Order: sequence, then structure tokens, then C-alpha cells
Amino acid sequence: MAEIIISAIISLVCIAPIIILGIVQYRSKNPVGFWSGKEPPEKERITDVKAYNQKHGMMWIVYGAGFILCYVCGVPFGGGAAAVLCIIEVTGGMFGMIAYHNKLDRVYYKKGEDI
Repeated sequence: MAEIIISAIISLVCIAPIIILGIVQYRSKNPVGFWSGKEPPEKERITDVKAYNQKHGMMWIVYGAGFILCYVCGVPFGGGAAAVLCIIEVTGGMFGMIAYHNKLDRVYYKKGEDI
């Protein structure tokens, strides 16, 4: 029981920044970025900044919630099952987020702007 409590606390501490990032992006007034080291787009290049930010924020919140779900589903089956679910979440989630970010860029960048 102690190892479950300790691992849950460690998991939540590691996942919290991802969810907090999503909340910050969801509430942001200026366009948010996705790639580390790349500047976010200027406000003038985005058609609907609020929707763009909210969708990026929800993307990160869902990604963090996916880790929590993997942990909750993995606990009854042991650490190995939780690890496999988390590996699937990391790889599949990251590819999904990249594809979704690119879709948001296509939808919300003003026509004729270079993405």
C-alpha cells in the first residue's frame, strides 16, 4: 500500500506541470507556442487567438490526464502494465499532439501566411 501511495504522489508531481501548462495556455491572451525554443506566432498571424490557445491548452490537459488514467488503470494490474500504458501514452500522445498542433496551425493561421 505504501508503494502505491508514494508512486501516486510521484506521478502527480511529475504530471502536474503538464496540466498546469495546459491551464496557462488555455487562459493565455497571447498566442501560445508548442515547440521548445520556437517563438509563438504573433497575434496578427492568428485568426482567433482565444480558440487557438484554448485548443492548445486542452491538448496539454488531455495529455496529462492520459497519464493519470494510465496510472489508475495500471495499478490493479501491477507496475509492468502501468509502465506499458505510460510508454504508449508518451509515444502515441506525442505523435498525436504534433499532428494536432499542425492541424491547429493550418486552421488558425491567416490565409497566405507561412506557417
